Amino acid sequence: MRHRRLLAPMLAAFAVAAPLAAQQLTPNQQALKDVYKELIEINTSVMTSGTTVAAEAMAKRFRDAGFPEQDIYMGGPRADKHNLVVRYHGRGGANAPKPILLLAHLDVVEALKSDWSPDLDPFKFIEKDGYYYGRGTADDKAQGAIFVANLIRMKKEGYIPDRDIIVALTADEEGGGFNGVRWLIQNQKALVDAAFVLNEGGRGAMKNDKPLFNELQATQKNSTNFTVTAKNKGGHSSVPRPDNAIYELAGGVARFSKYSFPVKLNSVTRVFFERTAAVESAELGAAMRAIVKNENDAAAAAVISKDPRYNSMLRTTCVATGLTGGHAANALPQTAEVRINCRMLPDADPAEVRAQIAAAFADTTLEVSKAGARAFVEPSSIGPEMLGPVEQVTRELYGRIPVIPTMSTGATDSQPFRVAGIPAYGIQGIMSDMDDIRSHGRDERILIKALYDGQEFLYRLTKLLATTRTIP
Repeated sequence: MRHRRLLAPMLAAFAVAAPLAAQQLTPNQQALKDVYKELIEINTSVMTSGTTVAAEAMAKRFRDAGFPEQDIYMGGPRADKHNLVVRYHGRGGANAPKPILLLAHLDVVEALKSDWSPDLDPFKFIEKDGYYYGRGTADDKAQGAIFVANLIRMKKEGYIPDRDIIVALTADEEGGGFNGVRWLIQNQKALVDAAFVLNEGGRGAMKNDKPLFNELQATQKNSTNFTVTAKNKGGHSSVPRPDNAIYELAGGVARFSKYSFPVKLNSVTRVFFERTAAVESAELGAAMRAIVKNENDAAAAAVISKDPRYNSMLRTTCVATGLTGGHAANALPQTAEVRINCRMLPDADPAEVRAQIAAAFADTTLEVSKAGARAFVEPSSIGPEMLGPVEQVTRELYGRIPVIPTMSTGATDSQPFRVAGIPAYGIQGIMSDMDDIRSHGRDERILIKALYDGQEFLYRLTKLLATTRTIP
């Protein structure tokens, strides 16, 4: 009996590793590919393009699938920054639970063809070597396309959930000035009011083509920027002096580059390191167990911090991301500035972070810009009614790998929902190589097999959660 119990997860892991090229796409997979390709090839760059064209294209797909016009909403803060919200009705009735909201953003970060490999184009959907390439393939058009394809599939199958299912495809998650989620909550909250939200932020982790764990995001860091400035009276460049604004700032930046914020775990990251220790290398696993016991263990922190991803889970991080200085080629600089982008722990006080930056620069002549206010947002609670279905589907598709609560080190649109009192969870079920993360970067891609496994994962999970009455 023991050998039989072990055989199922082994076979599941083998199925994940099997190359998709040897398989024929099913009709449901082909339907997803069609949606995905269309989304990738619509340029929705956050600063130079809008989301309305993509929202309209997806709305047409829902109309063609028979969704009534009254269940399809398009709107947003600007004509080119529209969101799409579609509702699929459940059984209804006085005792019907609140809806489930499936959230993905349509916008992507900027990309230039000249920055990518010569045979790739960020806004062409290209299949190569077992991967799909294109801007947004990983962040976040895979999940958006999956939600569209899966909801249309459910309607074709005649599936009737206990609760309504809402799909929201939104604008400007990537830092634009017209965030679609905030606009919807402020202006059309009834459309997106839900028991809970499923969003990006929790991916599956692989190493050497082997699934290690599946993430369930429950909280995230807060992003803020500071400017550190050096001022000087300047003068003619033919008469240089030691008191040079660029030199002073450069010295401060060099000192700051060696500074690490203190380790501080929270309820989510503590569980993250506890569970990740079981699937990591012996050295890393031992360090993770040690840091959970004592977050002041400097030796354990040093081991964990060698991995940039794990380092960012340990502490607030701040990094220089922009530099300007001087006003003329023949003049001593009067001003030099560096932009510091911080990803603060959820409960971090921005004023304290500012003070730490100033201390790290160790130069009283430099000015650090003021810190903005930031309210602490409680993590979304991960109880058995959420964790159980995620673990069940994870076992079905990937074998007995752990589901690990996580804190996103980047920002997601789950945060506005948490602020509004609606629990939000990052869960995708899409496996990706921990050592090859290309979101926002050159040659962004997704493993083809992982895309279709993620499609099935989210299909099964959505149906489980849509028929679970234990979640209010």
